[in-house]
Amino acid sequence: MSTEMPFWALTSAQTFKQKTFPMNFETLAIKSTQMTDANAGAVASPIYLSTTFERETDGSYAHGYIYARNDNPNRQLLEKSLAVLEAGTVGLAFASGMAATTALFQSFKSGDHIITPDDAYFATNVLIEEIFSHWGLTLTKVDTTDLEAVKNAIQPNTKLIWLETPSNPQLKVSDIAAIADLAHQHGALCAVDNTWATPVLQRPLLLGADIVMHSTTKYFGGHGDVLGGALILKEDGELATKIRTIQKLTGGVPSPFECWLVARGIKTLSLRVKAQTANAQQLAEYLAQHPAVEAVHYPGLPSHPQYAIAQKQMSQAGAMLSVQVKGDAINAMNVTGKLQLFTTATSLGGVESLIEHRKSVEGPTSPTPDNLLRVSVGLENIEDLIADWAQALQ
Repeated sequence: MSTEMPFWALTSAQTFKQKTFPMNFETLAIKSTQMTDANAGAVASPIYLSTTFERETDGSYAHGYIYARNDNPNRQLLEKSLAVLEAGTVGLAFASGMAATTALFQSFKSGDHIITPDDAYFATNVLIEEIFSHWGLTLTKVDTTDLEAVKNAIQPNTKLIWLETPSNPQLKVSDIAAIADLAHQHGALCAVDNTWATPVLQRPLLLGADIVMHSTTKYFGGHGDVLGGALILKEDGELATKIRTIQKLTGGVPSPFECWLVARGIKTLSLRVKAQTANAQQLAEYLAQHPAVEAVHYPGLPSHPQYAIAQKQMSQAGAMLSVQVKGDAINAMNVTGKLQLFTTATSLGGVESLIEHRKSVEGPTSPTPDNLLRVSVGLENIEDLIADWAQALQ
């Protein structure tokens, strides 16, 4: 892939102690999640479980906190870290990735139109079709790897182009810079679900996008033990104010402990993602030449249709891949039963390798091929993972 993009020169005095030099991602990930503890000088950040905070006799709040649904120290720390790592101005933490997505869609009004990918996390499109359609939001699903198709889908009332790149589960890669420019030409916003790539490998706001969404459950948490989501905005303006209000009033926020867990996961984010990506690259190369495999979807393979775009906007291809086993859904499911090191389970981004037959999760109307298996590659030894696939494909 391309050489890693230089990080922006930001000292982030508002997040942690003032530094007089710009810092790289790994340093920012650690420093932006450290909290100064005036009580005991603890190096590990304390967890503030209080739901309410003391007022002064004049009614003011000396420490800046009112009620945990509005804000708390752990959430504030996490939100600032998320903004720093994604090169944004505003970070907003939510109880799940879907809660974050919902808050963004709630910021639009009846009659607005949204463009989404035809291959994306299935619940995103279902959310609009089954919930927000009753509010008057309309949706057009297109192949966002086709710029002409995206352009043709734009309507006078289009307010948002939602991208997911690499996509779930077929790992299509959309040109963020080109689509963001197209959106802006028509007065629309561009949002990117960056869950799979993470800011370690791809920074959509630096490529022209306006909003980034994360399911922090996945790589940010990294250990399969916390549920969370986030929106990061390039600018602090009317949209940010509107989403902050939605966040506070609807209450879909993470607890202090969940914020603490995600912030702790951020400290090792870069190491984990890079090591898992190295494993995924080797596994994809092995499976791509296996006679029992019909196709491997992975943007780190030169055979990938959008390989050149991935090279341009990602520093590496990520730790997710999808495999189409020769045969039908039964053949694919039989492989999951034979694998010994890949747990058959929903979700991704943890230290352990997971595998899932996506069509059976998404339902009969899903465009996902019947024989496709989605693979989240973990931190196990790559030789062991390849050996496991070798015996399962016999």
